Amino acid sequence: MTSQHDETDAHPGPSDPASGPVPDAASDAAPDAVPDAVPDGPAERAEDGGMQPDGPQVDRPSRGDRRRSSTRLDEAPLVIVTGMSGAGRSTTANVLEDLGWLVVDNLPPQLLANLADLRDAALGRHPEAASQHVAVVVDVRSRVWFQELDDAIDAARDRGLRPSLLFLDSTDEALVRRFESVRRPHPLQGGGRLLDGIQRERQMLLDLRSRSDVVIDTSGLNVHQLSAKLSSLFTGDSRSQLRMAVMSFGFKYGLPLDADVVFDMRFLPNPFWVPELRPLTGRDGPVAEFVMAQEGAEEFLDRSEQLLRTMIGGYVREGRRYVTVAVGCTGGKHRSVATADALSARLDALDGVDTFTVHRDLGRE
Repeated sequence: MTSQHDETDAHPGPSDPASGPVPDAASDAAPDAVPDAVPDGPAERAEDGGMQPDGPQVDRPSRGDRRRSSTRLDEAPLVIVTGMSGAGRSTTANVLEDLGWLVVDNLPPQLLANLADLRDAALGRHPEAASQHVAVVVDVRSRVWFQELDDAIDAARDRGLRPSLLFLDSTDEALVRRFESVRRPHPLQGGGRLLDGIQRERQMLLDLRSRSDVVIDTSGLNVHQLSAKLSSLFTGDSRSQLRMAVMSFGFKYGLPLDADVVFDMRFLPNPFWVPELRPLTGRDGPVAEFVMAQEGAEEFLDRSEQLLRTMIGGYVREGRRYVTVAVGCTGGKHRSVATADALSARLDALDGVDTFTVHRDLGRE
């Protein structure tokens, strides 16, 4: 049995860096180098308990438990933005500034506590500024100081400040393409290759990534898609207990690194083989009707909704506030898009769940 293909299979080729990946490598990069490199697997896996050491429980929470916050991003008094160089930190800072946040870029981690003191002092003089949220961009540009981030976060928590940690990630291939497009060296590259610097940074950020509250894979997102996703995360419904991203994607472009749940829609007939539907997308009525009319489509929606209802309850009990559900087909244009929209509409109707939809590979062919 062979899988069916979207029309993108007939015209493979790299995406245009100018309109595809998030092109902020120029502002994220720095010419200096420091030792170290990260994982190839999905994010936030330490939360599932698989990385917890055996042994008796102690009174003081573990480093990972102390660092992870159950506060909503849009309610957090302080958000630490970090991640891979070139993965979109500058875009994130711009989005937060547009939303009215105070953003401090490239802050040495040791100054987190001082920043908290300054914020408290400002609130004492100007109580009306209580709604002013603060974000700090911390990354390997601070070189050896960056290695003190773990202790700085713990110190901030000991003082009653509960920072949330947002980690931006991307594949090596996407990062190489972005750095090459702006002709800047990686901050950890030194005298070696660009890929050497990326791998050093991955290793350096491995533990931090696994303990982050939210991890966003920007590999297939352009600036506008990333901005929309960030805006949804930071302006959610305050009544919701869980923010859920439903993302369509094409398997030919790779699995989303930040996916918590993955559904494969390639068991349905492909609209690509219907001539009048081929140029359309899953957001167009005729394609959506075609996909939902296929045998098994409605049953899939019913069963996936039932499964996710059960998982949502568990996520809330475990303190997870952000979940990504990925829905894939071959090229990310027809079946996955129509199904993601339909599933997102169902989940958004659930109490305590705030959903938004991202079509990662739509328009990429």
